Amino acid sequence: MKSKSRRLSAVDLLLIVLMILPFVAGIVLKVLTAPPSEGISITGARVYFTIPMPIQDLPITEAQVNSVLVLISIFALCLFMTRGLKVKAESKRQHAVEWIVEKVEGLVNENMGEMFAGFAPFIAAIIALSALSSLSTLMGLYPPTSDINIVAGWAILVFILITYYKLKGGLLYYLKGFTEPIFVMTPLNILGEIATPVSMAFRHYGNVLSGSVIAVLIAAALQGLSSLLLGWLPGALGEIPFLQIGLPAILSVYFDIFSGCMQAYIFAMLTMLNVSGGFPEDEYEKRKQKKLLKKQKKLQMNH
Repeated sequence: MKSKSRRLSAVDLLLIVLMILPFVAGIVLKVLTAPPSEGISITGARVYFTIPMPIQDLPITEAQVNSVLVLISIFALCLFMTRGLKVKAESKRQHAVEWIVEKVEGLVNENMGEMFAGFAPFIAAIIALSALSSLSTLMGLYPPTSDINIVAGWAILVFILITYYKLKGGLLYYLKGFTEPIFVMTPLNILGEIATPVSMAFRHYGNVLSGSVIAVLIAAALQGLSSLLLGWLPGALGEIPFLQIGLPAILSVYFDIFSGCMQAYIFAMLTMLNVSGGFPEDEYEKRKQKKLLKKQKKLQMNH
């Protein structure tokens, strides 16, 4: 039993290392590839290299690499949290897992209904990926959520799901929806359909990016103000940005932690509401009944 528990502890330790290692690798990669800069610098994701493609070259950026590192860390976290589960919860780890599952399932049932109960893992994945991507900035990494390409990819995936469930009512019913309430509204309805993924992407990206930019600008301003007001102090004391102590950390709590987690929650909520709201349940049930009646008629004719 002792050797078994030691073996389990070793695996747990390995998974913890696997959770941390991607972020360490990202920090090392950033340090090794960061170009020398002076003063304040606000730039997009760094391009590491470009893969030649037939139509358009594919750049591999800092945001893409960090997004993969976040995924690896989440995968290791899931393996760590779900190890050694039993029918009756005995460990704090299993209690935490059950609490997370109950909360996510309750969130999905409340906003989407019991019919979409299977969406709980997907919504949990969206929240974890978005929140951890935004929080990676606390370790000095470029947050993937500050890149419109990353967030737009998520929005396109959600848009495909929305369209898929709208088509559950039939292609003709879906197309008819663009002509309501009157046929003249068709162009506006089409624009409204396209605006869904665009608004989801830019809302998430804009809030995360603006928070990072504001935090950097305030930190730079405090550094200059500190040099202006306290630069008269003798020796090295005059070079210490005293006014930067405290306030940037408080701003980071809001912009990096609260705002990042809030945007993850909002993106998940929009996903749930758009998917369930676009699903024509009544029309879907009618189609099911028609298909069932056709099958019954065929069976009767065969007999």
